[in-house]
Amino acid sequence: MKIFLDTSDVDVIKHHYQTGLVDGVTTNPTLMMQAGRNPVEVISEISSVFSGRGYRIGSISAEVVADNAEEMILQAEQYHSIGDNITIKVPCTYEGLKACKALSDRNIKVNVTLIFSLSQSILAAKAGASYISPFVGRCEDNNIDGIDLISSIKRVFTLNSITTTNILAASIRNIEHINDSYKAGADIVTLPPKIFEEMYKHSLTDQGLAQFDKDWKELNK
Repeated sequence: MKIFLDTSDVDVIKHHYQTGLVDGVTTNPTLMMQAGRNPVEVISEISSVFSGRGYRIGSISAEVVADNAEEMILQAEQYHSIGDNITIKVPCTYEGLKACKALSDRNIKVNVTLIFSLSQSILAAKAGASYISPFVGRCEDNNIDGIDLISSIKRVFTLNSITTTNILAASIRNIEHINDSYKAGADIVTLPPKIFEEMYKHSLTDQGLAQFDKDWKELNK
């Protein structure tokens, strides 16, 4: 059971990485460019955060943006040269799956994203994807049960002994999505930092701490 952060904000990643609870990052090149950043430079910075313990760990999904497999592979090579913890993110399209197969044959990890059906997940697994990303929130927007999709993928993968492709639940919008994704069999959940912070917060915890603090002060009068 792993947790990835869905962000390209290096400072935020560094902050939460210190907890020891973050196993990887998924990024969005569009948001990087809107912020005036070069995606390759940002990915390099994020990669260096995860090698801070003296060895490379985690998975940093770097998304390629191209119309055909050949261009996707060229971009992928540039990202992969950054470090061993780079995972190439490709869309679940004809060209994206071609690129996935070519890259996975070279032992380059690939995250096939924008998964909305069981058949897409099957093709991605056959193409050698290390990760597939069903979009829970966006499924709901289109009247598709994203949690049921994860359950179906998990059942098929288990029945067919598919163990090298991890189910990475994406488009997470609330705590319930996290809980339900893990219950359905997701191996990993990628979530915005704000929702990660909400995971360890609870009103009863706050009340308990307030009471402990009050009792401590009474004892030390």
